[in-house]
Amino acid sequence: MKHKLFDVLRRIGFLVLVVWTVVSLVTLLIELVPGDPAIAVLGQDAPPEQLAQFRARHGLDRPAFFFGFPQDKNGQRHFQWYGLNNRYDDYWIAILHGDLGTSFRSDKPVVDLILERYPATIELAIAAMLIAVCIAIPLGVIAGKNRGTWIDNTLSVVALVEISLPSFVIGPMLVFVFAVKLGWLAPSGRFDWSDIILPAFTLGAALSAILTRMLRSSVIEELGEGYVRTARAKGLSERTVVYKHVLKNGLIPVVIVLGLQLGVFLAGAIITEKIFGWPGLGLLLVEDGIAHRDYSVVQGCVLAISTTYILANTLTDMIYRWLDPRISVS
Repeated sequence: MKHKLFDVLRRIGFLVLVVWTVVSLVTLLIELVPGDPAIAVLGQDAPPEQLAQFRARHGLDRPAFFFGFPQDKNGQRHFQWYGLNNRYDDYWIAILHGDLGTSFRSDKPVVDLILERYPATIELAIAAMLIAVCIAIPLGVIAGKNRGTWIDNTLSVVALVEISLPSFVIGPMLVFVFAVKLGWLAPSGRFDWSDIILPAFTLGAALSAILTRMLRSSVIEELGEGYVRTARAKGLSERTVVYKHVLKNGLIPVVIVLGLQLGVFLAGAIITEKIFGWPGLGLLLVEDGIAHRDYSVVQGCVLAISTTYILANTLTDMIYRWLDPRISVS
């Protein structure tokens, strides 16, 4: 009991440490980017009084961190300690109260913006993973069972092509074929259930190729194990041996990759969301956050992505243990 409690506390502590580190680094980097958020939002022609009012309303007239190197009248920089009177300290205090701040552009709470966009990103990521798994499992098993044959070589070439093609090539190609030429699917937007097909295929294509090659190697390795010979000696059909015994053990490395790729999809679906006009978190982070130096939006999006990434890894550990009870996750 004590060991389980310690393990839970350790995981929670690790979660807090990673989230704090990631958000702090992003906050530091965006503060170092040249430019003024007030000018980015209000424009170059905004009067000085309006710019000053904007900075005061959003706390931009206060120091960013605990210390800084401001310039004096002679243009010389010097070290100055600000103490707790800074935006970074206020941000984390607000998080403890469930407040992620307010967007500079829309004056909407960042929590509301994330809750509006996050379901679309989660939906796209899960759909892409399901498509990748549905493609990879049969192809990986077929390639593994037919090692060294023309079927194996053909599937290996297809997988290599899928890995080599980036999403900004696959996406427009799918739009041209299925939206422009055939007219079967919409080229962009999120209005109907079918609108997710093209972006999900675009995002999941490279992953399906990676999983196919991994599963092929796992099946080849597992087919040489002793329990396979025992199962065949008992009279089990080849289909039962492969899909009930070999596939379960062969899926262990695939599950690990899927857990890691979920976080990658959440952060790396920006190009796909841009191509298809998918209103997800990546589009919010780039267009509303980074492009307009909206600190609160950037911090909130990174906080949501990093937290989800760690939770996905924790879930991966649990599934990993379930697939193979011999493995002790500690």
